[in-house]
Amino acid sequence: MTDASAPPGATPHHAVIVVGGGQAGLSMSWHLQQRGIDHLVLEKERALHVWETQRWDNFCLVTPNWQCDLPGHPYAGPEPEGFMKKEEILAWLAGFRAKVNPPIREGVEVLKVAPRAEGGYAVATSAGAFTADQVVVCSGGYREPIVPRLAERLPETILQVQSADYRNAGQLPDGAVLVVGSGQSGAQIAEDLHLEGRKVFLAVGHAPRCARFYRGRDVVAWLAEMGYYEMPVERHPLREGVRDNTNHYVTGRDGGRDIDLRRFALEGMELFGALRGFDRGSLVFDTNLGRALDDADGTYNGINAAIDAFIEERGIAAPPPSRYEPVWQPAAERERLDLAEAGIGSIVWCIGFRPDFGWLDVPVFNGAGRPQHRRGVTQQKGVYFLGLPWLNTWGSGRFEAVGRDAGFLAERIAEGLAERLADTGNGVRTTPRGHAA
Repeated sequence: MTDASAPPGATPHHAVIVVGGGQAGLSMSWHLQQRGIDHLVLEKERALHVWETQRWDNFCLVTPNWQCDLPGHPYAGPEPEGFMKKEEILAWLAGFRAKVNPPIREGVEVLKVAPRAEGGYAVATSAGAFTADQVVVCSGGYREPIVPRLAERLPETILQVQSADYRNAGQLPDGAVLVVGSGQSGAQIAEDLHLEGRKVFLAVGHAPRCARFYRGRDVVAWLAEMGYYEMPVERHPLREGVRDNTNHYVTGRDGGRDIDLRRFALEGMELFGALRGFDRGSLVFDTNLGRALDDADGTYNGINAAIDAFIEERGIAAPPPSRYEPVWQPAAERERLDLAEAGIGSIVWCIGFRPDFGWLDVPVFNGAGRPQHRRGVTQQKGVYFLGLPWLNTWGSGRFEAVGRDAGFLAERIAEGLAERLADTGNGVRTTPRGHAA
């Protein structure tokens, strides 16, 4: 609801504009509604669309359902220890949107946000101009798919697909598939293709891995009990460096299991080091496969060792400890692979995403173009970030903690509006819950 006292033709104004209608943006809306704060959510596509449009058919959560706890909408299904599949996730999120009933404009792209001389912010969009006292950036840290310039040099006969566009093995042409990247998406897509009987070549990166179950419980349950998911960035050994970490690969598929690339190799998947280049018809790889596998296993065993120490310290009754021992070793490091000889017909790029904040014309970034904030609060009065990986804790970019972060920011927003009221004498506008502008 816009300011009813504004003259006809005036630029619509809101106390808060929320940019992005994913789980972060809707969580923000829920908390703002609880406080009666006028706001508008602007979403370029459709609310929560990435879960439908950027996930493969056999996608499932890698964290157990009990960690899904959006504001006013915790998981309440029959399998709290299970892992929701894509269609279940979509249904659960549809229920969340219905509960929030946000004041949202979909299909509206934010083109520019900039400070106004008189205070607050000007928001230029594909649907016209708005102004706001405060802005919450909920567009996420995974906006733009990363595809290397190397892709331009590959033969046009090779179909290239980014992980956001991969759906299933059937969409790819006949022949072998090269999957580039072994983070969560790369490892799971490689497994998906492998289980479909496709010949898979996997370029392995530096992603760590962890066990699905250990000593009688899901590893996530152990880490939650150990307080890992409550650890803020400031207390993490890597401090802000943890935001650059690659997620551990593991899967919730078929009830949950480890992903062991060495076992895939025993079953016929061919592993290489990181993809480095293309030369005279051949892909060129780093000779770092053995080290990458060893490092991933080192993280796997290190997490389990931390769980062992916790169990011993607390005197918890649990099955005996164990240690992962490699089931396969590369006979040699292979640096080249001839595309034609390998019969590769397609490549799936799984090397991540980058954020897109080009529209935010506000001095809140460091020299590397990354947002500078403390728990989402920037030094620019009235500008906040929500939903970024490790915004505050491990779960900040996930269903597990984005709601808590939104509640924290809603309090800061309320304080900011109160300060503005004191400075200008203008009242804080409120809107009936759930009504769109």
